[in-house]
Amino acid sequence: MKKIKEVIVVEGKDDTKQIQRAVDADTFETNGSALSSSDIEQLKKLQKTRGLIIFTDPDFNGERLRKMISQTIPGVKHAFIRRDQGIPTEAHGSLGVEHATQKTILNALDSLYTEEEAQEPIFDRRDMVDADLVSGPAARYRRERLGQLLGIGYGNGKQMLKRLNVFRITRDQFERAVQQMNQEEQNG
Repeated sequence: MKKIKEVIVVEGKDDTKQIQRAVDADTFETNGSALSSSDIEQLKKLQKTRGLIIFTDPDFNGERLRKMISQTIPGVKHAFIRRDQGIPTEAHGSLGVEHATQKTILNALDSLYTEEEAQEPIFDRRDMVDADLVSGPAARYRRERLGQLLGIGYGNGKQMLKRLNVFRITRDQFERAVQQMNQEEQNG
């Protein structure tokens, strides 16, 4: 079983159980979408000593937690699953990491991103417009698909632009993903 050095930040006990079925790792459970000042202090210490991987649910609250932590603690790593990879198998339950397969969890942990503020942004609004990511009827779907292809999660136009730059996506990665989306739409 793969051993993870960093502490994985998750939302609850069920997420911990599912992650520990896939890898040997320690987790920090936020117990929902709120973080106390003592939680933040503990996370800062963990980041200094072991490093953190934020692995929250692909929903509004998960993204809110991810943003709160990464704005307060620089250099954290991010693991993402797509929304369709976190759908509960039974009628009850909510979208989340606890429903992801072991393979999905392993893939997410093999494709980590670390936020780095770019000195000079690689992408700008023009790139988003040219790739049909901010206007038109398919823009939302295209951003969602781009996030899937690049493994950086979903965001609105402004968030996606920021993610492209912060996660240091290369021009080549971006262009290949846009080309794949265009081919998928043509074959459609």
